[in-house]
Amino acid sequence: MTRSVVVSGVGPVSGLGLGIDPTWAGVCEGRSAIAQIRAFDPSGFGCQVGGEVEEFKIGKFVPKSHRKATKVMARDIELAVIAADFAARDAGLLTKGTDPDGGGNGDFKTTYDPARVGCHIGAGLIAADLDELTGALIEARKDDGSFDIHKWGSEGMQHLTPLWLLKYLPNMLACHVTIIHDNQGPSNTITCGEASAILSIGESLRVIQRDKADLCFCGGAESKMNPMVYYRQQLTGRLNESSNEDPANAVRPYDQGAAGMVAGDGGGIVMLEAEETYKARGGDSAYARVVGFGASQSVHREAKNAEPDPQGRAVVSSVNAAMREAEIGADEIDMVIGFGCGVASWDRAEANGLKAVFGDRISDVPVVSLRGLIGNCGAGGGGVDLAIAARALREQKVPAIVNRDAPIGGLAGNSPAQDTKLYHVLVFNMGFGGQHTAMILQAMDH
Repeated sequence: MTRSVVVSGVGPVSGLGLGIDPTWAGVCEGRSAIAQIRAFDPSGFGCQVGGEVEEFKIGKFVPKSHRKATKVMARDIELAVIAADFAARDAGLLTKGTDPDGGGNGDFKTTYDPARVGCHIGAGLIAADLDELTGALIEARKDDGSFDIHKWGSEGMQHLTPLWLLKYLPNMLACHVTIIHDNQGPSNTITCGEASAILSIGESLRVIQRDKADLCFCGGAESKMNPMVYYRQQLTGRLNESSNEDPANAVRPYDQGAAGMVAGDGGGIVMLEAEETYKARGGDSAYARVVGFGASQSVHREAKNAEPDPQGRAVVSSVNAAMREAEIGADEIDMVIGFGCGVASWDRAEANGLKAVFGDRISDVPVVSLRGLIGNCGAGGGGVDLAIAARALREQKVPAIVNRDAPIGGLAGNSPAQDTKLYHVLVFNMGFGGQHTAMILQAMDH
């Protein structure tokens, strides 16, 4: 597996904006997108704030021929489709999605043979729309108002549209993206919580390195701004219920005052290309090379894996694996974009793992977390992280670090965005199921 792989386009979608430019501006300003939840009435929940994507019309991001299909798109699918559109256009690619009319004359030509284009997108557990379910459940009641499973099968389900289930299958994110852009190469869906996006990008990396594709759409997307999804988050006990009046400061990554996380919705799709084919098509402005990837699983038997291994050993394993592939040492990593969800036990475990990797140098390595700005976007968060890492390498700039007045684990505290020479950036994510992922990007001029 010797093919060099580059990031040629990025498409983050979050509360900071749609596309890389507003997202990059937001992280450099240290501007929080966390606010009172608008998608539903949150008054019955302890945590009433979240990171929501601004209003959009999905029809603007799909070809006319695909607009009927938007009726069976849950919000998670819409976010993936929008992110893929931004990423493909950012990479300067001609696909059936970016140029459906073939330049207006029907002479349609794609940048790549569709058979050489893959797609790997991480997804979460998509919850059904409450209005749809409620209409069906009403018809499945007994005379006393209780639920009747037999009436649900004979009458209730008849009130759901025939294609209802297609809105909520996790593989439908990749399904719609591949149809819109006519990707006919290897495709897969990974559902490993917050680790999903980087795992999916890692799979695309391996597919291109094995010469099974030249280009891949990859990343992840998830919306937690659904009452049913949100209720599950509430039951975990990880949400911050003490900052409803101060949402911008609700999430405090790697800080001694961390009081919990905030849910969000968003995601990021990035375009990975074989460097040889990227240059052959005239590309000369790729963001970065992907030079290392590693993954691991934590085990904390005392907590039955409901909490992370406090020593962060899985952090060390995944980062070391990525560094081995990149053939670099910890002293060559110039910035980290970490998970930093604001849940104290998880942040401490991550910080301990990073301290084990970097030693005392950890205080000199900027460790950035976007969760304080956009919330925990689940399967989509890693896609946003990688997009920002790629842009940071292009701009040679470290985003702002905020909400870290009293840092833990020897990490540095708050700082404004600053110009810095960057050669290697590590992106690290943790999943609440114990999955850990690490990916290293390298500057193109290195």
